[in-house]
Amino acid sequence: MSSLSRCVLLSLLAACLSGCRSSANPLPAAAGGAPVGSPPQSAVSVNSILDRTNPLGRDPVSLEDGRRLFLWYNCYACHGPHGGGAIGPSLRDRVWRYGGSDAQIFASIAEGRPKGMPTWGRRIPEVQIWELVSYIRSLNTPNEPDPPQEPASEASGDTKVLTSASPASPHSAAGRQ
Repeated sequence: MSSLSRCVLLSLLAACLSGCRSSANPLPAAAGGAPVGSPPQSAVSVNSILDRTNPLGRDPVSLEDGRRLFLWYNCYACHGPHGGGAIGPSLRDRVWRYGGSDAQIFASIAEGRPKGMPTWGRRIPEVQIWELVSYIRSLNTPNEPDPPQEPASEASGDTKVLTSASPASPHSAAGRQ
């Protein structure tokens, strides 16, 4: 084989291999493992997103993946285990300081917000931000994966209220010594 033929063959082989990718969809592992795929090389362009709707919609798989990412990325530390709020605002209501549309929630996640919300657009792939948006939008709806459960005593209406006359109350006469 001539050196020119060898050079052409190697060039073609290199061109073919450079077009291969290990994964076309950087989604989290199905069994709750670590997300796969590498973070984006550049920031998500939020301006190009603001006029779009969530391409994943309310697909049940996207909702489950969004729930898994909510836990994986530790969103619950600020927003509570089911998005009910903690040091960060509740995500279960429809009162949103920066807007509650899919695009506006995406922008809040990607760009971050003053007083605590970090910028995630440089850290996680765009598809994962959309999955988080899908999950957040499902909160407090019939489509919410793994909704919070009401305690059995509250669900049955069997609640015991301690009053000042209750012997178990430290403020009752019987509780004082």
